[in-house]
Amino acid sequence: MPEVSRFYGICICFYYREHPPQHFHAFYGEHEALVEIESGAIRQGHLPRKAYDMVNEWRLQHLQELSEDWERARDGQPLLPIAPLE
Repeated sequence: MPEVSRFYGICICFYYREHPPQHFHAFYGEHEALVEIESGAIRQGHLPRKAYDMVNEWRLQHLQELSEDWERARDGQPLLPIAPLE
């Protein structure tokens, strides 16, 4: 699974040939969550509150890049890295 960003122990990844709605996978320790790009809603899984808050802040800063990488993943194209949360 291609990684597009990593910050504070959180890894953001996409699977290739993803299914709607637009989303990414966030991993933090033993936790994994499928997070919708547009709304930030967790569709599946769980993240601790502090980790989710950081993922959501990062998501808001990179909406366009996330959407573009999601389309690339759907098409089986190489993904572009996205800057970490600072």
